[in-house]
Amino acid sequence: MGAGLRGLGVVATASSTNRNSTDSYRQLHDQLIAPIADLLPTDPTARVVFLPQDELLQVPFPALQRPDGSYLIEHHTPLTAPSIQVLDLLPDRGLGNLQTTEALVVGNPVMPEVWSPQQGRSRALTPLPGAQQEVEAIAPLLNVTPLVGNTATEARVKAELAAADIVHLATHGLLEYGQVQDSGVRDLPGAIALAPGNGEDGLLTAQEILGFSLQAHLVVLSACDTGLGRITGDGVIGLSRSLMTAGVPSVVVSLWAIPDAPTAELMTEFYADLAQGQDKAQALRQAMLTTLATYPTPVTGPPLP
Repeated sequence: MGAGLRGLGVVATASSTNRNSTDSYRQLHDQLIAPIADLLPTDPTARVVFLPQDELLQVPFPALQRPDGSYLIEHHTPLTAPSIQVLDLLPDRGLGNLQTTEALVVGNPVMPEVWSPQQGRSRALTPLPGAQQEVEAIAPLLNVTPLVGNTATEARVKAELAAADIVHLATHGLLEYGQVQDSGVRDLPGAIALAPGNGEDGLLTAQEILGFSLQAHLVVLSACDTGLGRITGDGVIGLSRSLMTAGVPSVVVSLWAIPDAPTAELMTEFYADLAQGQDKAQALRQAMLTTLATYPTPVTGPPLP
């Protein structure tokens, strides 16, 4: 296993995880999916786009379980969007040839210090060697050299971000950063940990991302809680929304604190499938199915609404 979890979000205990896995995910399938089951495509590769509202924005639709115990991802290709308006406004950019794509791949930077309200002081985030292994496996598929350790600075990432077609950031995600009561910073919630230096604190925030005009057709935030944020009537306000507002049509994020090692396997498989010519949705689905075969009980998130 790797060094642990890629974030500072809330992690369920083993007992609540088990209850969540056997009860909540099946109940949500019964409530949300079963009533429309006859309307869903029979082709498992056909895309099914969900537009969740309120607390349903925290639901991992691929992990919902049917009565037979199988997961929704085994039968469909679920995607989510924050609203019809956002879905309509996002640019339609093709994937292109991965070997000629300009990619920015970052993993396991020298970690910055963050304020800990529980400890009353700043502390450094823990290294993530599994994230470094992840990007070192992914980088050859994208024909780039990954930024790791002290080369993965916030300053360099910002300098290369606007020109990248694919962006992959494998590091810690900080859900609470930007909440003034937790970080002392009044900002949009959410930040990605990068190496500090050159006048930067090593925290790429949702607010900072809003200032970019991005050409990337895909951004992967391989970190904890990156799909979460402040829930509003217009969806989740946080890292994923900031990237979409900056022009990114496809964003891969997480809804809880993710284990290091299986995440690395999932992401490596995802890019390998992309390299074989699959589109983004199908590559992610196939990577989930491959990972599910190795880790057959994937539900590890906090209790659902």
